[in-house]
Amino acid sequence: MSESKIVSENNLLGVEVIRGSVLPEWIDVNNHMNVAYYMLAFDLAVDSLWEKFGITENYINVSESSTFAVESHITWQRELSVDEPYIITTQVLAYDDKRIHQFMRMYHAEKHYLAATAEWLNLHVDLSIRRVAPWPDDIRDEIATFAGGQDDGDWPAEAGKQMSLANPIYSVVKP
Repeated sequence: MSESKIVSENNLLGVEVIRGSVLPEWIDVNNHMNVAYYMLAFDLAVDSLWEKFGITENYINVSESSTFAVESHITWQRELSVDEPYIITTQVLAYDDKRIHQFMRMYHAEKHYLAATAEWLNLHVDLSIRRVAPWPDDIRDEIATFAGGQDDGDWPAEAGKQMSLANPIYSVVKP
């Protein structure tokens, strides 16, 4: 399945899920893309991936099921400026009967540098009772096909990181 292969040309890793360009309203006082809009771009990429799995607006309305994000972590690697094109790729790191853990990379679409990463954990939810519920078989099968078609590659260096300072002047003691 060629669409689920890790993109390796031009040093891009992951399966491409969306392309876009930095809009003027996404630029902040530092004259680069504001942090909030990275989250928006990654969220749009999640929506694009969900469509590949069959989690569409129709699915949500008919099944009364959807996904909720429960955790995410973004790293910023290099700046993007107004009108610069980007590509977002994804890699499914793990999934089970109710959850999916994915890792996304945002690249400059022409210069191919890594601009940002996002690690994302989502739950499948029955909206009628607002509780976590198993994936329907057809959705889980699509996730399995996607994950199975990946060239898994290595665990991303940015995934699973914890924030800390090596030698802080002040630090609250962790329990």
